[in-house]
Formats: sequence, C-alpha cells, structure tokens
Amino acid sequence: MKAKLDSAERSIERSAASYRPASGKTRKRVEGILERSRKSRNINIRISEATLAELKRRSEQEGLPYQTLISSILHKYLMNRLVDHEAISKSLQMLRSAR
Repeated sequence: MKAKLDSAERSIERSAASYRPASGKTRKRVEGILERSRKSRNINIRISEATLAELKRRSEQEGLPYQTLISSILHKYLMNRLVDHEAISKSLQMLRSAR
C-alpha cells in the first residue's frame, strides 16, 4: 500500500535529488547531536502528593503521561520557554498604564 504524502512531504520528495550527503566531519557532528537527544536517563525525585496529583490531573487534560509532562516542563524551563502567565499579565498592565 502506498502512503499518502502531504504537500510538505511531496515537496521534499521532489527536491530530494538536489540534496547532497554531509561531509564526514559534519555527519559525525549531526549524528552526535541526534544521539545525545535520544538518550534519556531515569531519575528519582521527591515531590509532594498534592503536586503529583495536580501533575497527573494536568497531564490527563493534555492527553499525555505525567512523566512526559514533567520532562517537557523541565525542558521548556531550561530553554527559557516556560511561560509565567501572571508575570506577562502584570507586564501588560504596566505597559497599558504607561501610555
């Protein structure tokens, strides 16, 4: 059975002939990055029952396992992408009042 491709996949397939293999040094660097991103490690962490219950409740709302949610939160924090809605609201209020 032939898979149906979306427009982005069809575009990639059409331009595949124009791609060239990465050099040895570049390829090793990219493979190293991919390997590090695939590795995961189990850890133990102590958190309160109430926090765990809230994490599990929120993970159900998001439709993903709670451990995946925790990992995602930690990753977003480290990438400076974790959003504090209260801080944003306060900043917006301050900007509006400064006008």
